[in-house]
Amino acid sequence: MNLNFDISNISVTEFGVGRDDGHGRDFDRVTVDGNVQNALQEMAEATWAAMQAQTNNPPSYEPSEKHASIEYRHLPLNNNMAETMRNLHQANNLPPDSTALADTEKVFCYFARFNDSQNRKLTAVRRATQFKGVLKSRLLRWDTDALQLIEDRVFKLDNDFDLLIDAENIHILRPSGFEFVGQLQEAIMAAVSTNMTLLKEDITFVDFDVIENYASMHPRAARYLASIRSKNEALNIDRGCLQKLCADNGVKLTETNGKLLLEETQVMGFLEVLDRRRYEIKLVPDMPEHYRAASRSKIDTGS
Repeated sequence: MNLNFDISNISVTEFGVGRDDGHGRDFDRVTVDGNVQNALQEMAEATWAAMQAQTNNPPSYEPSEKHASIEYRHLPLNNNMAETMRNLHQANNLPPDSTALADTEKVFCYFARFNDSQNRKLTAVRRATQFKGVLKSRLLRWDTDALQLIEDRVFKLDNDFDLLIDAENIHILRPSGFEFVGQLQEAIMAAVSTNMTLLKEDITFVDFDVIENYASMHPRAARYLASIRSKNEALNIDRGCLQKLCADNGVKLTETNGKLLLEETQVMGFLEVLDRRRYEIKLVPDMPEHYRAASRSKIDTGS
């Protein structure tokens, strides 16, 4: 996968921070000098190099997966889970705010926005941990012939960013950083109703009321719903095949007025079936084994 940006020919660099005052989040630009701009460019280059060192064909970000701390994934910028980062990337003329760093406890991330020689945009974002954590440290410097305590406010940049955003995709190096900064938990919970509406259109023979009520209060169930919808895994499901797979994997269904129903205790199992996370292996005659996949990817068995 290519980056829709020439990272070796950056013409403009902006810096900013994301703040959360408890009532909402906003992004503000902070003026920086040329040395800081150079450091931000080096961070962006290091981020892209780290991604390329992992793979040139990153899999899609999936909300139901348990990702590694560093794992190159991508998410199309038009995906509904990308809304927060898309808004930051596409925002025009962010106003400068000289007071943005006055209260560092409100800072949850920092970001850089770049333009290349073709005026294409790249946004790079990092969760603010080291950046503001150093303020609580006792820093020293060597001055003439003695060590002195640094009394000034000091901030520390990281070596790379958590994610890069171009015109087409969010390139994710640290999924947990992306989920935190992009408010994925909130977005996924807010999307339960929409995901359920679409799921009901795809699978008309299941009563989803119990599932919707459960998912609206349980983030893991909501993540499974988002995953099923993002990959269109509910399309063309056969009723008989679904009933057999549920029965084989211990998910109990009942039928009333032509609709398949399940109790609340069976919701997670049912969603795991739809998300292709429950499976059966038969290596010993008459002794089928059943497993739950914490992570999975489709295998291409060829022709």
